[in-house]
Amino acid sequence: MPRWAKWSAHTVALVNIPSGVWRLGLAAGIPFGLAQSEMDAMKTPGWGSLYLVFLTVFSEAVALPALGLIQPWGETWPRWLPFVGGEPVSARKVVIVSSLGALATTIYAGLFVCTTFNADMAGEPWADLLISVLYAPLLLWGPLLAVVTWHYHRRRSQAS
Repeated sequence: MPRWAKWSAHTVALVNIPSGVWRLGLAAGIPFGLAQSEMDAMKTPGWGSLYLVFLTVFSEAVALPALGLIQPWGETWPRWLPFVGGEPVSARKVVIVSSLGALATTIYAGLFVCTTFNADMAGEPWADLLISVLYAPLLLWGPLLAVVTWHYHRRRSQAS
């Protein structure tokens, strides 16, 4: 496995962490320079905290499978899984799902980061910069996932 493929897959799994830590802080009531009106609009701390925690967990849960593109469990289902354990993973399905994921995360990150860069949050002047810095790594998610997916497809096609 080439080092660049390993690095890319691991980076995909890690790009959500900065924004996730920020969201978990907001969920706990740390405003990170946001105005009270922003915190109130997000209903944090409170019921809005559940959404922020869910979004953080969900984002990481959909990023972690990128590691399967470089691991043996991305080619053969782990034996402990019922019904499919030990069976080969369908490379075609993995490539389709992963490609759609790369497209979706590229669009999502681009739109979200551009919106965030152009947003003027009420509160401390440094809050906008902090949010931009914490969300900027998401711009890597889609392109890196696309590269690792391409490598997975090429590797699995050559093995057939």
